[in-house]
Amino acid sequence: MEKKIRKYKRIINKIYYLLFVENFNGKLKFDFPKDFNRVDLVDYLIKKNDYKEYLEIGCDDDQLFSRVNIKNKIGVDPVSGGNIRKTSDEFFLKNNKKFDIIFIDGLHTYSQVKKDILNSVNCLHRDGIILVHDCLPDNLGKQAIPRYEMHWSGDVWKAIVDLRQNKDLNIFTCELDQGIGIIKKEENTEVLKIEKSINKLKFKDYFKNYKSYLRVISLEEFKKKF
Repeated sequence: MEKKIRKYKRIINKIYYLLFVENFNGKLKFDFPKDFNRVDLVDYLIKKNDYKEYLEIGCDDDQLFSRVNIKNKIGVDPVSGGNIRKTSDEFFLKNNKKFDIIFIDGLHTYSQVKKDILNSVNCLHRDGIILVHDCLPDNLGKQAIPRYEMHWSGDVWKAIVDLRQNKDLNIFTCELDQGIGIIKKEENTEVLKIEKSINKLKFKDYFKNYKSYLRVISLEEFKKKF
């Protein structure tokens, strides 16, 4: 019965989204590496930079958290996984620790992801790095809110676009594992300028401009920069 209700709700959400939010059929094709994913990326950065302190926001079934090999790690999730059972807002409100590497994969809505990023910046070591999962949706439904597809990234991409306008955050997006945002607490070497406000951006805008909006780089380019 519960599955039927969820399916019915997704159908209603789809009808609502296509009628009142946006209806666009364009689809992107990404060349995500098959032999290198977020686990490999986190491991690469930990080893290269000798990082000691790891934070993960949104752990689900510990697909990543359980495989991170580092001296100290904290995983925050209100439902499952990790080792702290709280929302990210509750965690950051009382947190006084600093981290070298932070992976954000929590609630996939623009407002919450932006909040998680800014809270992460405040507890990041100067030479640390923030990674954000699911930044490159390939079709309208995958990023739609309210959600109506099983495979869903939400509108995480809007948080990256928004913060790329910040002069104190240097941000790229690696074409890897559904798109991984890379954020350093340093001068922005390519400040994004867009005419539309974030709340008025549509998937169609992203479809046409995602490479410049999100400053997309390949895995090879990432390894040269970081």
